Amino acid sequence: MSTAAITPVLNRASIDAPLALYVHWPFCVSKCPYCDFNSHVRVEVDQVAWRDALLADLAHEAAALPERMLGSIFFGGGTPSLMPPETVAAVIDAAAGHWRVDADVEITLEANPSSVEAARFANIAAAGVNRVSLGLQALDDEALRFLGRAHDVAEGLAALDTAQDAFARVSFDLIYALPGQSLSAWERELARALGFGTEHLSLYQLTIEPGTRFATLVQQGALTPADRDHAATLFEATRAMTAAAGLPAYEISSHAKLDAESRHNLTYWRYGDYAGVGPGAHGRRGGAATVRHRKPENWIGAVARNGHGLQSEAALTPAARAAEALLMGLRLREGVDLARIAAETGVAVGSLIEDRAVARLPDLVIRDGDRLRVTERGALLLDAILAEVVAV
Repeated sequence: MSTAAITPVLNRASIDAPLALYVHWPFCVSKCPYCDFNSHVRVEVDQVAWRDALLADLAHEAAALPERMLGSIFFGGGTPSLMPPETVAAVIDAAAGHWRVDADVEITLEANPSSVEAARFANIAAAGVNRVSLGLQALDDEALRFLGRAHDVAEGLAALDTAQDAFARVSFDLIYALPGQSLSAWERELARALGFGTEHLSLYQLTIEPGTRFATLVQQGALTPADRDHAATLFEATRAMTAAAGLPAYEISSHAKLDAESRHNLTYWRYGDYAGVGPGAHGRRGGAATVRHRKPENWIGAVARNGHGLQSEAALTPAARAAEALLMGLRLREGVDLARIAAETGVAVGSLIEDRAVARLPDLVIRDGDRLRVTERGALLLDAILAEVVAV
């Protein structure tokens, strides 16, 4: 694969904007039945070889993104809490050597709440991680068994206590709209979650993704997903309860206290540049889309051959970049600045959205000058709204 034809789209604003770095660790102890992420179960992992490969892949991205200020690092997976703390430290140190680092850099690591992984939290924090995203997923043992999780509620809450002691910032995930879950049951679970005092919650409705074990069960008639109207009721209750507790939704599934939003994820949603390294990682840099080899063995083999794990690198057209910026940015409560998107992509403001569609949907989407945002009611129907109003 040649990347010589890719001409970066750079301007002073993009160079000055904070850069985000995503690092993918693909390994898990087991595969959850709802998960369609790039995660793999392996009996053995050559930790030295993987550390060296991640550092080589990182060096390639750094060479393509000089002069940047690093605003965030996110270790995702898979299960990054299975990474040796020495590898975490090596990646953070290498990134700091390649780029300038924001004094308030956010470094997040996704973690499973097992006692084994929680025992590593102090060492992971010492490696430089200052924010953890904990995959509790449920506060009910029966629900955890249904979701295929290896921990129970007691173990998960013990891990949460350990995380709150070890890290300056803590978020955790819950999955709701499970089959048979009542509104009152979810309200009790969410009220309990809000009582733990974390600054950020990621609350996801269960979706049946193609290729997962749950998708097979649905096809067999052995699993019936939650009714869509009932799921909408749960969504509305979720947003009302989190707002009342001081953690309003700032994105469709993300809820945070003031100034506690995930700065890394905001880079995605505000369509800033981000580098992606590790198996299956995606990136956006200088107007180009990058994709790494997905299978761990293919990725590490590519790094050995080429010095990087890239499978493809393609320049995006101005229209494609504008569409991506709109599709990502309209997930945010703040919406999008149409003038900024036009300036950064070269697509005229008038060509970005369907004004007649916006006018037809006053309860769902609002345009105020160059600011376009989805209303609280519109958040329920985001996919349909995007299909109507995005013109590029």
